[in-house]
Amino acid sequence: MKVSIITSCFNRENTIRDSIESVLSQDYSDIEYIVIDGASTDKSVDIINEYRESIASFISEPDSGMYEGINKGIQLATGDIIGLLHSDDVLYAQNTISQIIKRFKETDADIIYGDGLFVDHDNLNKVIRRWISGQYNKNKIKMGWLPLHPTVYIKRDCFNQIGYYDESFKIAADSDFLIRSFYKNNFKISYLNEFFVRMRMGGVSTSITKTIIKWKEDIRMYRNNGFNPYFSLPLKILSKIPQFINAKLK
Repeated sequence: MKVSIITSCFNRENTIRDSIESVLSQDYSDIEYIVIDGASTDKSVDIINEYRESIASFISEPDSGMYEGINKGIQLATGDIIGLLHSDDVLYAQNTISQIIKRFKETDADIIYGDGLFVDHDNLNKVIRRWISGQYNKNKIKMGWLPLHPTVYIKRDCFNQIGYYDESFKIAADSDFLIRSFYKNNFKISYLNEFFVRMRMGGVSTSITKTIIKWKEDIRMYRNNGFNPYFSLPLKILSKIPQFINAKLK
């Protein structure tokens, strides 16, 4: 099974090399790596070009943000499976993709998802939050539950039903996409209780100001999907508290 991994990047000269190398060091060979850059003005493009021979598709041009970049990557993807790796993040281990593909073959699932670590921006071994997604239950989604976005790997054929990321959202398009994937369609979904990714804290939705913007977008996102946002959103926020507590206990 071919896996297409998409990285959307803009001005990430300090982190993009780690992301690229974590993909290229995987022990699974059939990976199509796609990098979409939003016309970075720092050294990101120079760094990406160092690995150009190992990157299947690379575009650098102005765009409206991360979600437009991801949508471009999806349109270019030719793999059986599509997954994302953000430009601040790294795959958890060299066998991460191998484990995911093994689970696809074992379960014949349409979607596989797993767990992730939020780590210190400068020390990838310092864990701030542990996101343990837990078993899938459709009813939990109205209770604010969603899997960690970059741990979700989807068969490419499913995108015909799911559609693309809604670019009218600047932060909450991932949650909207996940609800359409996990709630509004009846795909076969399997949870793999393994860490897939290390995510640096300090990303697009982790500052206080941007968190407030995200909550406002979440209200619109839940309404668009027919949920009561004043029920689902508080539960979504509260569900994250144990992630910080569990990280301190490890």
